[in-house]
This record gives sequence, structure tokens and C-alpha cells, in this order.
Amino acid sequence: MILWRQFAMEWRLYGRDRVAMFWTFAFPVILLVGFGTIFRDGGSPKLSVVRVQAPAPSLRDAALDQALVDLHLKVQALPKSEAEARWARGETAAQLETDGAGYRLRLNSYLMAQAGASAGLVNQAWLMAQARLNGAPEPGRIPMTVESPGRKRSANYASFLLPGLLGLNLVSMGLFSVGMVNVSYREKGKFRRLAVTPLPKWVFLLGQVLHRLTVTVIQAAILLLVGSLAFGIQNQGSFLDLLVIMTLGTGCFMAFGFALSGFADTSEGYAAISNLVFFPLMLLSGVYFTLDAAPAWLQHAVAIMPLAPFLRALRAVFNDGGSLAGHGAGLAIVAAWGLAAFALAVKRFRWA
Repeated sequence: MILWRQFAMEWRLYGRDRVAMFWTFAFPVILLVGFGTIFRDGGSPKLSVVRVQAPAPSLRDAALDQALVDLHLKVQALPKSEAEARWARGETAAQLETDGAGYRLRLNSYLMAQAGASAGLVNQAWLMAQARLNGAPEPGRIPMTVESPGRKRSANYASFLLPGLLGLNLVSMGLFSVGMVNVSYREKGKFRRLAVTPLPKWVFLLGQVLHRLTVTVIQAAILLLVGSLAFGIQNQGSFLDLLVIMTLGTGCFMAFGFALSGFADTSEGYAAISNLVFFPLMLLSGVYFTLDAAPAWLQHAVAIMPLAPFLRALRAVFNDGGSLAGHGAGLAIVAAWGLAAFALAVKRFRWA
């Protein structure tokens, strides 16, 4: 009965903080709907090339232009002056122009993700155009499909983002809701007052844990519902496996919050410490994008951070219908981080 009253008290205190309620429940939904709508077709930009108009178009130019269209590359034909003005403003990813007896392709070094893909299509179009002009068979193209690694559904950025937001919510819950609240209690002297009351320590701590667990469940349910209604996203795997991963992640990141709170005496100090942990996890763990183009050393370093293997396992189950069998090492990393953080939290915890 006393545990239930403590649990209810935690919810009443939490419900009074409208700002915390917004960032906990509404903001992740806004991110999911916003990014999911913007990148509904998978998040990749439409490939295009600026075609500088030739002074006297030839049959070769016409054949190349037609091949570009056949490959579904968006071609913007512009006069030389206008094309150069666009290039100077940094608005062009790839620019194709006549250069003597051939062509020159300029790629914007700041937009290489789009420019590189466009360059590949331009060169393929050139091979096709030469074959047509010479009356030779066109080079065959390898069939291409776009699908998720588990082949459960086509690529969808919202389905990639949703598990990332679930993981990010757990990190936020642990670092900011758990850790910041404990530092605030200590800073305001609430812990000293609680220490002389009949309230057992385990009831106080377990009440916090149960409150955060229910918040996590509600967060996940809201995101899953919005994802299903707005984008048709469904869990492709076992809900039991999903529950195991979420429970492990919740325990790990709540332990992080408890552990870090032992290193700060003020809310301002804790904010600096928690952000020092939060931002690398958010930016490098694959919440919004993958690091497949990053240096190998950075990818290896990220692989042993707790959020990255957690998200890989979560996406494998949720997006691709996989099992936990192939993610034992990653989940062991998450568990190891959680145990280490819990041990540190116990060592550093104090009432005053």
C-alpha cells in the first residue's frame, strides 16, 4: 500500500510539470510525423543534374539528354550564365557541360551524397547514348530493388526513425527525468527530510523506477499508435522480444541517470554532465541516420556505446522481424553498461 501511494505521488508531481509532459509525450510524436512526412519516400533527395545548354546542340547532345531522361534523372537545362550563378550560390549538386569534343561533370563537394549518385547515372547515360549513336546494343542494367535488410517491407524513413525515437526517449528518461530529479531533490534538501521519515529507501527508489517504467510504456504506445495510423508502420517481429529489448534498455539508461546524479550537487552541474553523455549518444548511435560513411575507428567506437547495439537489436526485431539470436553480443554490451552504471550509482548514492 505504501509503495502504491509513493507511485501515485510520483505521477502527481510529474503531471504538474507541463513542460516535462510536452517533451516526454508530444515532442517525439512531432519529430516522427514531421520527419516521416518530409522524408516519406525514404529520406533520399531526388537526383538531378544541371545541364548547361550547348551553343549548337548536336545529335550526341540529344542522345545524351534522352538517356538522362530515360534513367529518371531530373535534368535542368540552363544557359551558361544562369548555371554558373546557381553553382556560385551552392545550389547545384552536379553540373554537366560540353567540353571540347566531350563533356565535363562538376560535383559540389558539399553535396557529395546527392552529387555522387547523380554522377553514376550521368556516366551510365553516356554509355547508353554512345551505344545508340553507334547502333550497338545498349548495356544491360542490373535490376535493383529497395527493401529493408529483413525484406519485410520497402524502405521507409519513418519506420527507421521510430525505433530510434524509442531508444532516444529511454536515454532522455534516464538522464533527464531520473538523474535531474534526484539532483534536484538533493539540492533542495528533500533527501535529507526523507532520510528522517519512516519511508523506506527501497519504497522511494522503487516508486521512481515504477513511475518511469509506466511513462516509458505510455511513450512507446503513443509512438507505435501514431506510426501505425500515420505511416502504416507495424511491429514485424515478436512483441515478447521487443519487450525484452525495451526492458533491458530502460534498466540500462535509468541506471545511467542514477549514476550520473551522484557526480553533481546542483541542477546546473548535472545539466552539463548529462549533456556531455546525451549528445554523443544521440548523434553517433544511429537515431536519425547511419554512420556507414564514417571512419572505421568511429564506427568501432560507437559499436560499444550502449545506445547503438540497443537500436540495432530493436530495429532488427521491429522493422525486419528478426529474433534476439543474432544480437546476443550487442545486448550483452547494453547489459554490461547497465550493470556498471548501477554499481556506480549504488556507490555514489547519498541522501545529503
